[in-house]
Amino acid sequence: GYCSLHPTLTSQKNTSADMSAASSLRSEDQFLCSVCLDVFTDPVSIPCGHNFCKNCITEYWDINKRCQCPMCNETFNTRPHLRVNTFISEVFPDICTGTRLKALKSCLVCQESYCQTHLEPHLTKKGLKRHQLIDAVENLEGRMCKKHDKPLELFCKTDQTCVCARCSISDHKNHEFVPLKDEYEGKKAELEKTEAEIQQMIQKRRLKIQQIKESEIEDKQETKEKHLKKRRSEVEQLSRSEDHLHLLQLLGTVVRAVAQLEETLRKLMKKKLFEAELKRVQQYAVDVTLDPDTANSKLILSDDEKQVHCGDVRKKLPDNPERFSPCPNVLGKQSFSSGRFYFEVQVKGKTAWTLGVARESINRKGKIPLCPQDGFWTVWLRNGNEYRALAGPPVPLCLQSGPEMIGVFVDYEEGLVSFYDVGAAGLIHSFTGCSFIHKLHPFSAPLIICPVNQTESIND
Repeated sequence: GYCSLHPTLTSQKNTSADMSAASSLRSEDQFLCSVCLDVFTDPVSIPCGHNFCKNCITEYWDINKRCQCPMCNETFNTRPHLRVNTFISEVFPDICTGTRLKALKSCLVCQESYCQTHLEPHLTKKGLKRHQLIDAVENLEGRMCKKHDKPLELFCKTDQTCVCARCSISDHKNHEFVPLKDEYEGKKAELEKTEAEIQQMIQKRRLKIQQIKESEIEDKQETKEKHLKKRRSEVEQLSRSEDHLHLLQLLGTVVRAVAQLEETLRKLMKKKLFEAELKRVQQYAVDVTLDPDTANSKLILSDDEKQVHCGDVRKKLPDNPERFSPCPNVLGKQSFSSGRFYFEVQVKGKTAWTLGVARESINRKGKIPLCPQDGFWTVWLRNGNEYRALAGPPVPLCLQSGPEMIGVFVDYEEGLVSFYDVGAAGLIHSFTGCSFIHKLHPFSAPLIICPVNQTESIND
């Protein structure tokens, strides 16, 4: 801020000031000449008590036939003797001219900011020395209680807001208060902790970037890291501030912004990690076709053996040991007894389906419990919106939206079966710690086996 006593900052307002009163220092208006509307130059007083620039009142009376006070219109029979107003002269011996001078301090009582020259009366005059000075700030009005026009010098811990002394005995009566400085020290310590936490978040982002090799993900992570650094800089600047009120007023905004950014980063990182994970497992894609010898007699397979749906009538097929009966299921032709494999199944528009992998030695006749203990690692949809992982007991799955394509990944040696929502690049469910000792086959109810296309990056 700059010194308030520069001529360009004078206010064109009506004034009625008794310069002999100490309270006159509350407003700059009381140091303006009502004739020229500028700061007094050679201030003089006339018998009615009003003050003017010497030249202004002299010229005013020269122009007008009657000697009247421009303020109260009191008429004088003879031109009065002009008395030098020593009080105003001593308080403001000089006026900033030319280039505006940088303000050094702000007075909460006068609600003005002063350069070194005009600060002198506040340091030497008895009445002014009692005024509360702070480092120069731009917005002094924001430091005054709007209701009582008193300095905000207390912090109400009950309502978490800055208040004046009058508030503490009226609107906030019986609340818990501390001086602004005490609350400032406590919040400053919290800010330092927050700053350290943000630094840890930045380090975590960097570690994730090292783990994720895709350049697009790296770019987005680096962008988010820049946002974090910006927030850290804001917190750092705020924590270094010695302005008690400024820190307390802005603290909530900064902390909320940091929390919001942290949540955004968490969600983004989760999405990007799943996206990268899906790309990784898609590298193990295999071509899956359905085995008609295992298909239930009500199932109808397409010519390419990639699609299957339920018919209305059971076909007359040999009831060989491999065929499911009476459950409407089918296995994939391909079997796997080591390594990793991945395939995708289209489930768009379906209201009920079951898919996953099954042990080659499973029971295929009668009622079949679909659980890992009986050789099935599957998920299903029933009634259009009920998703479950068929563990023992079944685990409800909370999906934000119904997947249209599901990817199934198996790591035989790791004992892992994972299901992905390909469109959203999100993990649906994983069976872990599985013990595989038999061949595994893709398993499905009425569905479409699809070719695997590498997942493209999903924008924020």
